[in-house]
Parts: sequence; structure tokens; C-alpha cells
Amino acid sequence: MKNLLAVIGDGSAGPVLEAALLVARRFNSHIVGLHSLTTEYAVVFGGEMGFSISSEVDRTLEREGHERRDQARRLFRDFMAAQGVPIGPPAPGYNGPSASWREEDGRQNAVVGMSGRVFDLIVVEQPEKLASIAEATLEDAIFESGRPVMMVPKVLPAGVGETVAIAWNGSTETGTTVALAMPFLQQAKQVVVVSVGPQHMPEPGPTGEDLARNLENYGFSVSLRMAIGRQKPQGESFLKEAMAAGADLMLKGAYTQSRIRQMIFGGATRHIIMEAKIPVIMAR
Repeated sequence: MKNLLAVIGDGSAGPVLEAALLVARRFNSHIVGLHSLTTEYAVVFGGEMGFSISSEVDRTLEREGHERRDQARRLFRDFMAAQGVPIGPPAPGYNGPSASWREEDGRQNAVVGMSGRVFDLIVVEQPEKLASIAEATLEDAIFESGRPVMMVPKVLPAGVGETVAIAWNGSTETGTTVALAMPFLQQAKQVVVVSVGPQHMPEPGPTGEDLARNLENYGFSVSLRMAIGRQKPQGESFLKEAMAAGADLMLKGAYTQSRIRQMIFGGATRHIIMEAKIPVIMAR
């Protein structure tokens, strides 16, 4: 986990930076703060001559976009200065977290999905509501980057990665997430496998006992807890058991059901996205 991409949408992205720094201190990582400014405005108004983009609205949106970029840049620089993290190439012999700032033009979700492909971990904010730019950014990071994505709630635990819970349902997506997040498991003091029973798995797959036994072969301290229910209740149970075990980080395979189905009917991933109180690493 040497290269982290932290998505800084505006001046309220402090928790994203805090989480990225907790990870960077653990792995001596380099944090790239990314802000993306869209130049595409789809606001139109009807009139006698048909539809046209309002130049006044266009100028307002552009001004607000630049204000958010200024806020994001200032937040990043002030945060790193306060934490003693060098921005730019570190001095010779320096062995610790470092940072750099990057600005791109384009829709945030599309830029993150593309740019994130060369990073070890993408750090994004937890969406406050559905159908938002935060949700679109999270989903594009998961579906387009091929990299693990850490979703960060507004309030962080004191540490991240001391006790890691794995929301296990036997799926390919969760197996991929566990493999990509192995550096966290290697440093965790405790690993908790929260597993559904075989009758509740989305497809035939290894049990929680199988995963726990394999992780123990690495020398990890592993415990097993059972989740109950299907779909949304399953997501609730994953979170409940993880919190009961004192987890400060969860691993979850993303959208083991169809994303469209989860949008309509709900599902464990969607419930965890909206309700998690600890950081969650997702991949597929």
C-alpha cells in the first residue's frame, strides 16, 4: 500500500485525509490528493428559440467549481503541514508518509475511475445520499479502476486496521477484496470473519470456516462470527457483528448481486455503503 489516491472534492474532505494518513503511517505511503473540476454543465432552459444553456448559470457553476477547487487545495496543504507530512519529493533519507497534489479537468467520478488504476488504494468519502456525486465516484472507483476502494465515514475510529472484519459470503468479489487487502490483514492484531451460512450465499462458494482456516495459515489471529438474513438484513447483520467485535475496518466484496437489482430492491452492499460507521474497503 505504497501509493494512495485520496479524492478531495471540496473543503469538507477532512475525514478522507485523516483516513489516508492513518494508512500512510502504517505503510509509509505516498498520498496523492486528487481534485477534479468539471467543465461540462448540463443546465438548460427552454425558450421561444428552443433549449439553450444559460450563460449566467454557466458562469455561476464555473465560479462555484473554482471555489471548491481552492477549498480542496487549501485543505490538503493545511492538513499536511499540520501533520508534518512533506508535499513533494521527500528529503534524502526520509522514511515516512509523503504527499503531492494533483488537479484534473473532468467529471470527478470518471477521472477517479480512470486515474485510480495505478494506485494501491483509492480513498473516497461515504455518500450522504443516493444519486450523488459521492456515490457515483465510489461506484466508478469500484467498477472502473480494478483497485480496492476505501470508503470513509464522517467520523473515524481512533485507528484503522487494528481489528479487521471480513464480510464473507463466499463470492468471487469478496475473495478478490480479501486478496487485494492482504497488507491490512498482515498488520492487523485481530481478523474477524463475519460469515453467512451456505444457504444465504449468492452462489456456491467456500464457507467462512474455510476462509478462517486459510488465513490462520498465515499466522493471523482469526475469529469467526455468523451473520444472518439475506440482502438488506444481511448487510445490517454484517455491520452489527463487525461493530460487536470491535472492528475498525471492514472488507466487503462490492455488488455480488446486480447493481441494478440492489438499486431497486436493496442489498448488503448498498446498506453498508449508506450505514457503515467504520471505513470499508470494497472491490470486485
